[in-house]
Amino acid sequence: MPSHRLLRVRELLKREIGEAIRRELPVQQAGLVTVNDVDVTGDLKNARVYLGLLGNSEQKKIAVDLLNQYRVRIQAHVGKAVVLKFTPRLHFVMDESIGRGTRVLQIIEELEKTTPKED
Repeated sequence: MPSHRLLRVRELLKREIGEAIRRELPVQQAGLVTVNDVDVTGDLKNARVYLGLLGNSEQKKIAVDLLNQYRVRIQAHVGKAVVLKFTPRLHFVMDESIGRGTRVLQIIEELEKTTPKED
């Protein structure tokens, strides 16, 4: 289990990375990008950022390209906002869990519609 300090750093990074993404990426082009979680190494030098992307397939592709293009700027923003000895190097990972969860809910809804109710 991560230490209390590491948990606080993760939450702070999550908030600041989300703010930086909101500033840098236009919603019309990239869709809605959300920061679902941040996983930080013990030495705080690397951070894996799990992102949720809502939008069509074109917007998702543009979002990935823009995130890779603006990674250094986002990292610089985080470095100014979060005072740490080292600013973590950000690695963006697409988190498909929201999409999978939505699909499961749709399947359950379809099953409820097709099965007859017993009283």
